[in-house]
Amino acid sequence: MSAFSKYGKAVAFSSLVAALSGVALAAGLSPQQVNPYSPSYGHAYRHGVIPTMETWHVMQAYESATSHLKASSKTLYYGGGSNDSGIANAGVTSGPEKVYLVFYGSQWGTQGSSHGLATFSNDPANAAPYLQNLFLGLGTGEGWSSVMTQYCDGAAAVRGSSSCPNNANFIPYPAGGAVLAGVWYDNGAPSPQRATTAQLTQEALNASAHFGNTTAASNRYVQYVILSPTGTNPDGFNAGANFCAWHNYTASSAGNVAYTNMPYVYDAGASCGQNFVNAGVGGVADGFSIVEGHEYAETITDQFPSSGWVTKRGSETGDVCAWISSGQGASGNVMMKTGAFAMQSTYSNKSGACELTL
Repeated sequence: MSAFSKYGKAVAFSSLVAALSGVALAAGLSPQQVNPYSPSYGHAYRHGVIPTMETWHVMQAYESATSHLKASSKTLYYGGGSNDSGIANAGVTSGPEKVYLVFYGSQWGTQGSSHGLATFSNDPANAAPYLQNLFLGLGTGEGWSSVMTQYCDGAAAVRGSSSCPNNANFIPYPAGGAVLAGVWYDNGAPSPQRATTAQLTQEALNASAHFGNTTAASNRYVQYVILSPTGTNPDGFNAGANFCAWHNYTASSAGNVAYTNMPYVYDAGASCGQNFVNAGVGGVADGFSIVEGHEYAETITDQFPSSGWVTKRGSETGDVCAWISSGQGASGNVMMKTGAFAMQSTYSNKSGACELTL
């Protein structure tokens, strides 16, 4: 049950804040603990989880009512990098970014092609070509990707620092059209109606094998986006879990494999960003680029959580800038050679603000 359902939408905002404050005091929460209304509370694998709009409002009310969170800094600090799989100091995607889109399950329907892009007969929001164009458009002169290039890893990067020395390994600006490394329709069986974390993790490993990425080196700058079909609820999406997507990684014989659980967010409507930027039919797919952009940015800045860049409370670059509708850092359209895409801002330590583009 969400906090809105629990307290009732008719309850005055001040009453909600008072109730949440009482919850915080009774629980004895410390500044290090996650917001108890976050979809990641009790689900540590949901890194960089983007909450539904309703859950986000409840989370904000809780933080406003809790004094130790009011002054919480959005500044990101380097986590020191991961030394797993024989690759030292791996905290960010400090090499050519590669994204593989995995259409998980036969419920996507019949695969076709339009202008060289994979299409599917059971894709009411046309999310498949939209997301392919998004990743083909990154690096084509757009400024959204530039925000992330200030973050780094490597031996020269200092754990706990909020800035990078010049000789560190920085996230590169992506090569135009090269981010989308591959598309796979895994239609050998239906996607589970409610895929578990273990099943999503296994699908990422299946994708790694399918694309021939069988070593730590071949997965070093890679992320796999596990796209579930409409009508399914991976990890409980749209069935009480109160989130739109999250990312994680798993250690394997093929190295650390980073992946995103990307549900069919159209099924959640405005709760996961539909028409957040664009009105009418032009905004039907807004949620796909806002939500997946959020997870992509967080994966390249914190590829193996939390070895990359996070706040002192463990939030990532997209978390602290989620669902801003006006003013500094507001979501908006980002122009690319492949079209205009609704995107959210990410956090810039250099400017001390959420930035949509630089």
